[in-house]
Amino acid sequence: MQPLAVLDHRYVWHPFTQMREWLKAEPLVIVRGRGAELQDAQGRRYLDANSSIWTNLHGHQHPRINAAIRRQLRRIAHSSALGLANEPASKLAEALVKVANPPKIAHTTPDAAASSRSAKSRPLTKVFFSDDGSTAVEVALKLCFEFAKRTGASQRPRFLGLEGAYHGDTVGAVSLGHIDLFHKAYAPLLFRSDKVMAPYCYRCRFNRAKPERADARDYRKCNWECLGLLERKLKSHRAVRGPYAGFLVEPLMQGAAGMIAQPSGWLRRACELAHGYGTPIVADEVMTGFGRTGLSKAPARSGSAQVKPGEHAEFQGCQDSLFACHHEGVQPDFIALAKGLTGGYLPMAATLTTERVFKAFLGEYEEFKTFFHGHSYTGNQLGSASALASLQLLEEPASIAARRQLQKALCDNLGSLWKHPNVGDIRQVGLVVGVELVRDWRTREPFDLRERIGIRVCEAMARRGVLTRPIGNVVPLIPPYCTTESQARKMVEALSLSIEEIFPESLGRIPRKLSSNAPRARRT
Repeated sequence: MQPLAVLDHRYVWHPFTQMREWLKAEPLVIVRGRGAELQDAQGRRYLDANSSIWTNLHGHQHPRINAAIRRQLRRIAHSSALGLANEPASKLAEALVKVANPPKIAHTTPDAAASSRSAKSRPLTKVFFSDDGSTAVEVALKLCFEFAKRTGASQRPRFLGLEGAYHGDTVGAVSLGHIDLFHKAYAPLLFRSDKVMAPYCYRCRFNRAKPERADARDYRKCNWECLGLLERKLKSHRAVRGPYAGFLVEPLMQGAAGMIAQPSGWLRRACELAHGYGTPIVADEVMTGFGRTGLSKAPARSGSAQVKPGEHAEFQGCQDSLFACHHEGVQPDFIALAKGLTGGYLPMAATLTTERVFKAFLGEYEEFKTFFHGHSYTGNQLGSASALASLQLLEEPASIAARRQLQKALCDNLGSLWKHPNVGDIRQVGLVVGVELVRDWRTREPFDLRERIGIRVCEAMARRGVLTRPIGNVVPLIPPYCTTESQARKMVEALSLSIEEIFPESLGRIPRKLSSNAPRARRT
C-alpha cells in the first residue's frame, strides 16, 4: 500500500464514510491538481467531476487566485475580526453586496405588519463572515430568531423548511434539515422545526404523468398542489403563532436530497407566498451560488436577434446570474454562502442580510443587543483575497462564455444516457446535473440503499478516470467551469459505460423507439 494511504488508514476519520468499509481498500490519495484534473500518489489522472465536493469553480491551480494568495501572504495571513478590521475582508464585503443586489431584481420582501405580497423590500447591505456552509446557515438562523422576537413578529419563533432539506451539520442547521438518514440520530439534541412538501416532480404524488424519457419537470401534470400545501402551512402558522421566523430554501436545486431540481416558477411563487404571510426568506446558496446554476432560461427579448460572438444561439437573451434565487427574480432576506466563495481554495462563508435586520442589533453597550456570535477565522485575509480574485474572474467575459459553453456541452451529451433502462430521471440546472438510477424507468422503482448502486457506479467511473461522489442512487456531475467540451463528454461517457458495467443485461430491454439520444419533452 502507498505510504500516504497507510497513514490515512491509521489516523484519519473521514466524513460521511463508513470507516469499516473504507479500511478494506487502498484509498486514492490526491497529491496535485490542475484545471479540471486531479492526480493521485500513483501518478494516475482523473477528471474532477464534482468540483471537489462542489467547491471548485475555476479549476485547480488557477494562476490568478494563486497570485492573489501569494500577494496577501507577503502582507499578513490572518488577524482577528473581533475588534479589528482588515483590507481584503472589507473589500470582499463591498463586492458581495454589489453582486447580491443586481439592478434587474424587483425587490419584494416581508413586512411583519403587512400581508400584501407587493410589499417593497430593502436591499442586502450587511455581510457577516464565518467558516463554512453550516456556520453561514447557523448565523442566518440566529439572526432570524432574534429579529422575530425584537420586532414583535413572534415570541416563540419557529422555522419552516422543505422535505429532504440539508443545510449543514451544526445543531441549528441540522434542526432545519429533513433527511432522516443524516439527522435522525441527533433528534434529542435538536429544536423543533416544520417542513413542507418539496417540489420533487419525478416522485411527486400529485404528478399524474406517466414516466417519459425526459426530465420529469418537463412533462409533469399537476396543479401546483405543493404550493397549495405551502400556503396552508404558512397561513395556519401565522393564525396561531404569527409568521415563521424564516423559510429556508435551497433555490432551484436541493443538493444533498439527491439533486432535486425545482420546476420553473416554483421558487418565485413559493417566495411570494412566504413574503405574503410575513415570513423572511433564507436562501441557502452554499451549493448553488457563484454561477453554479448557469444561465436563466428566460427567452430572448424582441430586438435581440443578433447572437454575440462566442454565444450559442439558444442562450441569446439569457441572463447570467451568480445566485440561483435571482434566476426567478427572488431577492431573499438572507443569503448563506460558502463552498465556491473562495473559488474552492480556502474554507470561508458569509451571511448577507438587510439594514433592517442589522439595526435590530444596534444599541448602547449596556443594552447588550450585540449579536453574540463569532468565529476565530472570521474575515480571514487569505480567504478574502482568494474570494475577491474569484469574483473578478466570474464577472469577466471569458468566464461567462466558458460557463455557457459548459452548460451546453453537458446538455448536448446527457441525452445519450436515456438509452439506459436504469436511468429514471436526468436533472440539469445550469452546471449541476443529477442522474437518478432506478430498477426500471417505467416504474420508477428505487434501489434499496443497501445495494450501493450509486457507489458501485461511481467506483466504476473512477476506474475510467472520472471522480464524483453519489447521493444515494443519484450520480451528480458538477464540473469546474474550466472543463472543456471534450472533458464534459468524457464525464458523461464514463457514466454511461459504468452504468453498462453495473447493469450488463439492461440495454437489451429498452424498446427501440425509446433508444434515441434526444429526450422528448413537453411542458404542461
